[in-house]
Amino acid sequence: MRIPSKGRYAVSAMLNLAINQGIGPVTIAEIAEKQAISLSYLEQLFARLRRAGLVEGTRGPGGGYRLAQSPRDISVAQVISAVDDISGLADRDADYLPFRLWNELSKRLEAFLQEITLADCLDNPEVEMFLQRHSEPDSALVESEVASDSDVQRQDELVS
Repeated sequence: MRIPSKGRYAVSAMLNLAINQGIGPVTIAEIAEKQAISLSYLEQLFARLRRAGLVEGTRGPGGGYRLAQSPRDISVAQVISAVDDISGLADRDADYLPFRLWNELSKRLEAFLQEITLADCLDNPEVEMFLQRHSEPDSALVESEVASDSDVQRQDELVS
């Protein structure tokens, strides 16, 4: 089972804010660049996160977004619910067994995600390693440029 893309992008963006919680606001453009997603798409997600009271925006130079609460007080379920409905199907067909089963599954999934906070995600060693690798977007570019420079040198030596 996969979380919808809106939810995945929103959780990733919120983790980015959580990492920078003590440093200062983060612009949507910075997050869009790090996640390689559309700026306008991310703006739509942040409008929903702001309406849900999960983020606060600061305008002007040095502005951006920050978490409205501690990472320990924001669950993954809250983030996903703010941008996409994970509460399941409507109870309109409560007598139809498949709908009842999907409703029950949705409730269990939501309860599980409610127990996981942004802080829990940040405490995961794999997440820490991933975030370290992706916190410096230019480092990968520099490494690829160095590799391509050495490839060009090798090609020049072969031609000579």
